[in-house]
Amino acid sequence: MIILAVLCALVWTYLIGLHGRFWQAGPMLAPARPRLAPAVGIIVPARDEAGSIGASLASLLAQDYAGAFSVVLVDDGSRDGTGEIARRLADPRLTVVTGAARPEGWSGKLWAVAQGLARVGNAEVVLLTDADIVHDPRHLSTLVAQYEAIDADLVSEMVALTCDSAAERALVPAFVFFFQLLYPFARVNDAHGATAAAAGGTMLVRRRALERIGGIGTIRGALIDDVALARAIKPGGRIWLGHSALARSVRPYPAAADIWRMVARTAYVQLRRSPVLLLATTLGMALVWLAPPGLALFGHGAARWIGAAAWLASTLSYLPTLRRFGRSPLWALALPAIAAFYMATTLASAADHHRGRGVVWKRRAYDEAGA
Repeated sequence: MIILAVLCALVWTYLIGLHGRFWQAGPMLAPARPRLAPAVGIIVPARDEAGSIGASLASLLAQDYAGAFSVVLVDDGSRDGTGEIARRLADPRLTVVTGAARPEGWSGKLWAVAQGLARVGNAEVVLLTDADIVHDPRHLSTLVAQYEAIDADLVSEMVALTCDSAAERALVPAFVFFFQLLYPFARVNDAHGATAAAAGGTMLVRRRALERIGGIGTIRGALIDDVALARAIKPGGRIWLGHSALARSVRPYPAAADIWRMVARTAYVQLRRSPVLLLATTLGMALVWLAPPGLALFGHGAARWIGAAAWLASTLSYLPTLRRFGRSPLWALALPAIAAFYMATTLASAADHHRGRGVVWKRRAYDEAGA
C-alpha cells in the first residue's frame, strides 16, 4: 500500500507543479476591437439543428465587427428543416448551401466545412463554429483582435457549456476540467511546445494556414477534428486556446445518458482505438482519481496520510473550474465518482468498437478510418 501511496503523491506533485497549470481557471479574452479588421468568412456546418440554428445564425449576423464578414451555413443532410429555418432569415450576408453527398474517407463535419470554404470567397480569416452556439455581438471582434495581437494562425475558445440540468451540473464542469488536464492550455499556447489542441465550437483560422497544411482535406477523416486541425497547424504557426465569456452552447444534455453518449462517441478514438492505450489510461485514471480516496478511507499508517494528501490535492485542483461554473466547492468531493463515470464511458466506447458498433452520430455511422 505504501508504494501505491507514494506513486499517487508523485503523480499529484507533478500534475500540480509541472503539468502546465492545467487546474487554473484561464485564460479568457476580454472584449477587444481589432486594429485592421480583415474580411472574415464564417462557416457553420449543421445537421439536424432546428432547435438552435435560428438563434445561432441571428447572433452571428448581429456581430459588431468593423470589417466585412459573411456567413455560410452548410446544411448537411438535415431532416428537421434546419436549412429552411436558415433561409427564412433572408440576410444578404448569409448563404445557405445544401450539402452534397459525402465522399468516401471524409467525416461529415469536415466535408461540410470543405464545402463552406469553397463559398467564403477571398476572406483572409475563417471562423469555424458550431450550429448550437450563440455569440455575443463582440465575439468576432475579440477573436480577430487576439489573432492580430499574437499573429496567430489559429485562435480557439472553449465556449460556455449549458449547466442547467442535474446531470449537467454534476458532469459538465468535470468534462472541461478533464479536457484541460489532457491539453493544458498553457502548453497549447506555448509557441515552442509540442502540445496542440483546439475547441471545435470556435476556431478562427488564417486562410493561408489552411493552404499551408494542404487544405482541410489533410484531416478529412478526423473525428476529433479540432485537435487534428491544431496539430496540423501548430508546427508552422502560432495557436492559442482559451475559454470564452462571449459565446455559449445552447445544446442541452438533460440526463446523464446524454452526456454518456456524447463522450463515448469519440473516447476510444481519442485513444487511437488502441487496447494498450485503453489499459494504460484506465490504470492511470484509477491511480489519479480512485486510489487517493481509497487509501485515505481504507489505508493504514503512512499510506493513509499520503493518500489523504493526494486526495486533497485533487480536490483543490478542481475548485477553479467549479468557481467558473458557479458550482458549490462541495462538488469537488464527488470528483472520484465523476471520474469513475468518465472512465466507464471510455470503456463503453472501446466495447462498442470491439463489438463492431463503431461511431454513430446524428444518424451517421463512421467506419474504422473515421470516414
